[in-house]
Amino acid sequence: MINRRRGVVTMKGNPLTLLGNEIKLGDRAPDFTVLTNDMQPYSLKDGGDKVKIISVVPSLDTGVCELQTIHFNQEAAALGDIIILTISVDLPFAQKRFCGAKGIDKVITLSDHRDLSFGLNYGFVIEELRLLARGVVVLDQNNIVRYVEYVKEVTEQPDYDKVMEEARKLMA
Repeated sequence: MINRRRGVVTMKGNPLTLLGNEIKLGDRAPDFTVLTNDMQPYSLKDGGDKVKIISVVPSLDTGVCELQTIHFNQEAAALGDIIILTISVDLPFAQKRFCGAKGIDKVITLSDHRDLSFGLNYGFVIEELRLLARGVVVLDQNNIVRYVEYVKEVTEQPDYDKVMEEARKLMA
């Protein structure tokens, strides 16, 4: 049975339903399988024992998602030994095109379009749209959740300062 959570997020003020299990601080991050831009499977273990920021966006081809991805790409350049993943349900071909056009070269973009494996395991699937809600998850070196944000209004950006504060603590 799929867990449904209504009203956790909104789009332009309208409540939406999230599918999947809500991730909480201290949880062991569940595994997932998504696709790289080259159509290869990518799972949580592929990130090894590094700190990970998982940036979740509905679609790279929208203004706020573009800003979020560019922001984390710039942060990645300054952070060093950390992995930043951006996950959406965009097709891998569209993600590859987007990255090339926008100069995204530090963030790993991944597609959850096939199985919604990440979205369901982390509770980000918007039932009404079959897109992922906006949010961020920060995992430590042991894949324990140290920060999670389901952005309340999907059209707004996440709290970058809090995300980066948590990531920097884990790297110290």
